[in-house]
Amino acid sequence: MADLKPILLVEDNPKDLELTLEAFAEAQLANDIVVARDGAEALDYLFLNGTPPPSSAKRPAVIILDIKLPKIDGIEVLRRIKSDETTRAIPVVMLTSSKEEQDLVRSYHLGVNAFVVKPVGFRDFFDAIRDLGSFWAILNEPPPGSHRRGGSKE
Repeated sequence: MADLKPILLVEDNPKDLELTLEAFAEAQLANDIVVARDGAEALDYLFLNGTPPPSSAKRPAVIILDIKLPKIDGIEVLRRIKSDETTRAIPVVMLTSSKEEQDLVRSYHLGVNAFVVKPVGFRDFFDAIRDLGSFWAILNEPPPGSHRRGGSKE
């Protein structure tokens, strides 16, 4: 499946990053995982110095995005993703420890596809991440024209 798109994971907490990568491995996702450790790194990956890539080849199947990030926070990253025509259709999941209502409201107002508060317990966190990866990378049907996978077109 050479046409599988990567998952962009934007996470600055080393422990959460390690657990997330382990959960994705347990889910046996075939997608490559691209890691950005701050908002600026995520935007550089998506927009290549301010310009969206000419093809959709590097566009992720899903972006798993923390809110509290160094350099550029997750809310601003989300705003830029959803305000650009070339990246607007990429599903974005806020995965955050924030339980602040204003973060939830702002995220949905800006077009987030899902908002998940990180579970506190190890096993709950692990299971939630595994299920998120499986849903967005395997089960979710992307918009027409984004072609997450190779294969037949209906």
